[in-house]
Amino acid sequence: MHDYQWLHEYCLNRFGSAAALEARLPQPHTAEELRALPDDRYLSLIALRIFRAGLKHSLVDAKWPAFEKAFFGFQPDKVVLMGGEHIERLMQNAELIRHLGKLKSVPRNAQFVLDVAREKGSFGNLIADWPGTNIVGLWRYLARQGSQLGGLSAPRLLRMVGKDTFVPSNDVVAALKAQEIIDKAPTSQRDLATVQAAFNRWQEQSGRSLCQLSAMLAFTVNH
Repeated sequence: MHDYQWLHEYCLNRFGSAAALEARLPQPHTAEELRALPDDRYLSLIALRIFRAGLKHSLVDAKWPAFEKAFFGFQPDKVVLMGGEHIERLMQNAELIRHLGKLKSVPRNAQFVLDVAREKGSFGNLIADWPGTNIVGLWRYLARQGSQLGGLSAPRLLRMVGKDTFVPSNDVVAALKAQEIIDKAPTSQRDLATVQAAFNRWQEQSGRSLCQLSAMLAFTVNH
């Protein structure tokens, strides 16, 4: 496993200057910004992530105003009351993406958001307070407690809402394999813990956010 200094120098050589590198790196939201995002926006983003999975993002995004209307602005206390008959009616709405399983996930995730808000005060509090040193634990929590948030959906959702996280994309996995940290895409708890430990070490060495380290790792993969 290379240390952060190697990673930094590699990226500097690729982009030519520190300024050019910094311009390519994402910035996570602060804890205050994560807390300030209302629960309805979290539910909307959860649903958006689920509908984007396997589809062209621009197609889903173009239809999202119709989703906002159909799901009452994604207000959890209203969405949670949508029963099977209501979802069946939405299956007849040509303005929506009529995927029954994904449509059913929205009321289920509304209940998830409400449950978290009841315990934590808001869904944003859960996201803001979760330590980055165990971000894979938050992925696991979202996958287990939410609906259709397994695989890469949880880390990609966190990236969408602005929570600092790395994402095991194809390029990041290739970089981790090249450094012999893992030998396959991390899906087991053991492999995820190994990857988390590597990111924690780079973060200690650099002070950088997980999302920036994730991007820098991806830059080391030749295209």
